Amino acid sequence: MQIISILPNWSEVGMFEQVFWIVTIPATVIFLILLVLTIFGGDTDTDVDTDIDSDFGDGDSIPFQFLSLKNIVAFFAVFGWSGIGFINAGLASWLVILLATICGLVMMTLMGTLFYFMSKLAESGTLKMNNAIGKLGEVYLVIPSNRAGMGKVQLNVQGSLRTLDAITDDLETIPTSSIIKVLDVIDDHILLVNKQGN
Repeated sequence: MQIISILPNWSEVGMFEQVFWIVTIPATVIFLILLVLTIFGGDTDTDVDTDIDSDFGDGDSIPFQFLSLKNIVAFFAVFGWSGIGFINAGLASWLVILLATICGLVMMTLMGTLFYFMSKLAESGTLKMNNAIGKLGEVYLVIPSNRAGMGKVQLNVQGSLRTLDAITDDLETIPTSSIIKVLDVIDDHILLVNKQGN
């Protein structure tokens, strides 16, 4: 009932303010739905320019996404509510539109920044196999010679110790506890390694 009580008496509201209410109510409802879905793990964000993803390889940073579904909905929600507030404060129409637009753009920037850093945190927990190239590690399970079979190695990648599948082109089997170096990644999930030292 409290939500209904904040709605105006439509017959007493001028056309200018009615436009803001028409924008505000659906934008707020959609924004709240998107927020709830985001909190509970729903992937609802759609970039306006999806071609940008193809320009970034595995090692590149996630671009700052100013134009996204969440940001645009947040803009209209904040634009609407701030506009209604400025109207009730008695400001001129042109000033209401200007200030409401500024408030909406500030909200878009804040939302874009928030989701950018959230994406960076999520990205940091995702293993990128190419980050293992050039790293030294230790054989955990024997690696058969000449790609005759697969063993396992342990090495530090992206700040944590990982146990990963590995093969070798070495002519001799690489025994457990040997030090290896990662030369390449095969089929995006198998490390190609060689033995280091004696």
